[in-house]
Amino acid sequence: MNGLRWRLTGVVMAWVLVAPLAEAANVKQEVDRYISGFHQKGLFNGTVLVANERGILLKKGYGAANLEWKVPNAPDTKFRIGSITKSFTATVILQLAAEGKLQLDDPITKHLPDYRKDTGDRVTITHLLNHTSGIPSYTSKPAIMKDADGFESVAAFVKKACSDDLEFEPGTKYAYNNSGYFLLGAIIEKLTGQTYAEAVQARILGPLGMKDTGYDVSATVLPKRASGYAQAPGGIVNAAWLDMNLPYAAGSLYSTVEDLYRWERAFHGDTLLPAALKQKMLTPGLAHYGFGWVMSDMTLHDGKTKLPGIFHTGGINGFSSILVRVPERKEAVILLDNMTHGGLQELAGGVLSILHGLTPRPARMPIGNVMMESLGKGSVAQAIATYRTLKKTKQAEYDFSERHLNTVGYHLLRSGRAADAIEVFKLNVEMFPEAANCHDSLGEAYAAHGDKARAITSYRKALELAPKNEHAVKMLEQLEEPAAKR
Repeated sequence: MNGLRWRLTGVVMAWVLVAPLAEAANVKQEVDRYISGFHQKGLFNGTVLVANERGILLKKGYGAANLEWKVPNAPDTKFRIGSITKSFTATVILQLAAEGKLQLDDPITKHLPDYRKDTGDRVTITHLLNHTSGIPSYTSKPAIMKDADGFESVAAFVKKACSDDLEFEPGTKYAYNNSGYFLLGAIIEKLTGQTYAEAVQARILGPLGMKDTGYDVSATVLPKRASGYAQAPGGIVNAAWLDMNLPYAAGSLYSTVEDLYRWERAFHGDTLLPAALKQKMLTPGLAHYGFGWVMSDMTLHDGKTKLPGIFHTGGINGFSSILVRVPERKEAVILLDNMTHGGLQELAGGVLSILHGLTPRPARMPIGNVMMESLGKGSVAQAIATYRTLKKTKQAEYDFSERHLNTVGYHLLRSGRAADAIEVFKLNVEMFPEAANCHDSLGEAYAAHGDKARAITSYRKALELAPKNEHAVKMLEQLEEPAAKR
């Protein structure tokens, strides 16, 4: 009898041990199958790491790190992570606060004495951290971003590109801003006596063992660095070159999914920051943005389940990225892509849906990809005709979201084809007449084409639909001011 009891107990214990392993294996297979579907449709090319409280569930590469040599992506492939860099910058700033080297309510002129006093005395470090400074973002100035020889030093760039008149009174509005994080990098250098790269290495990367993360320098030969690519009419092309001094503390780091997992896990303890400062970091300001992280409920693919999440995305020439955290369940989804696909939030949401026992939406080809291919073979009129045909005959097979037409329109606009961009944006307005962003984009194309009257009409409509649209307000001021002066 006792022998039978022990045998039964052994069976139960074995089941207790095996069941979670079987469940994890099933989840891994389902996540892999889901991501593979996106890769097969040309919607994802990169590396993935998915984890929960039991550890890593999936760690895998999809597609090529380098198309020319057909080198596959792998978990240790290095990608530019763009604005995920901001979480590192914010952490170093908070470490300096913990050491008493700065106060979060210090005006920035206290630490950057050469910065203009009339604006800098009103902007605090907190304003820089949570994007409420009112300082215009230098990345919205095409001339600066295209000036390959324009970077001399951090101090010179601050004066040249991050010192314009304020767009609003600091602390009154939220506007995502790369100038703010560039200035934070300058403050880090001032207070530590190190370069930004040295400070991040000494304070974060070294202590956490993040040996495959660093400040990207284009000229450096970096083993296992992925090449960046972009969609273009006719197919995939090499991404445009970018001087990595320009993103600086706002977006110049590279990393791997394995290292970013080390970064994510570090936030479950207090090794990086005291608990009180970590709490400040994860407290939203005027929007959902705290200090280097976004705090927002994420709706899963059933349309009902919401998870309190913490995340940041990144986008830089040839690369897109996302790191999503669900701290209460120790879940993490890290996606790094080297073909500038964007849309990674949708993919991450699908992965989280699987972790929570839900069926995610299947991968659908973005209509923008089809239009770009059509543009490579013919005119914009033919691309629009393709759009209309597919929407009528195969709507379920393609993603007709407004952002995909917007992507095509802006590609044409950046390529100097404003007239063609207008036609694409007009189609988007036709399909989404109540979307303020569609009218805003059309206004931008009209302005680029020199059609001021139609640009004003479009921006006014955008403002009517979204009264808080700061871009429309700013553009209307610029477009209407000359007429008012006359």
